[in-house]
Amino acid sequence: MIAPIFVGHGSPLMAIQNTPCTEFLLDYGSKLAPKAIVIFTAHWETEVLTISSTDDVYETIYDFGGFPKELYQIQYPAKGSTQLAHTLAARFQAKGIRVNLDTTRGLDHGSWVPLSRMFPQPECPVIQISVHPYLPPAEQYRIGEALRGLDQEDILIVGSGATVHNLRAINWNAVEPDAWAVAFDDWLIAGIEQSNLDALFHYDTLAPNARMAVPRPEHFVPLYLAMGSGDPQRQAKVIHRSYEVGSLSYLALSF
Repeated sequence: MIAPIFVGHGSPLMAIQNTPCTEFLLDYGSKLAPKAIVIFTAHWETEVLTISSTDDVYETIYDFGGFPKELYQIQYPAKGSTQLAHTLAARFQAKGIRVNLDTTRGLDHGSWVPLSRMFPQPECPVIQISVHPYLPPAEQYRIGEALRGLDQEDILIVGSGATVHNLRAINWNAVEPDAWAVAFDDWLIAGIEQSNLDALFHYDTLAPNARMAVPRPEHFVPLYLAMGSGDPQRQAKVIHRSYEVGSLSYLALSF
């Protein structure tokens, strides 16, 4: 059994820098041997849930600009699985969730950056799934629920995004996390550990500093997708917490 997780993928630089978060990812991944990985990425937005469907090696997409040349030379040669993609599609459709299959898109940095730190040498199929950032949190959770039980098949489900992701609030001179970002994460952690779904589904009006932390929800909704896919009888827990540039959160949780 491999519990679903949410990870903060932060800056693309985490692919080439050693930080507390990358050390955590490497250690965590070294203890796992998934048969496949299913990853919801904040960097693939579609109105209809879309699943990558290929048996080939993915193209590594460099969907960012202005970073060191070294970053653009990284290749993450993970393969897909059309068989698993169709299995996932059937699960979603059984819950009345519309699905498209995509046969050409590569892995964006919301996928390959954290996966390259968890599993430097890809050894199992990877299935990438898009997000619709403007569906309500309760609906995101319901989408995740369609994948419940895959943990019992040793399929790792990953929500890749960030709980606090406001690039306009970055403080390059910060030596400690910004108090407002910590307060938002504290509120989230308490709600998750207490399984207070009603509050979590209304984070935008209940959580402190919600608009600062989540100015746009594309990085935040993978949290609900991963949470929904977990076993509700299992205690959710924080597996890593660190910050960069004041407020960029690398909070990671297992469900």
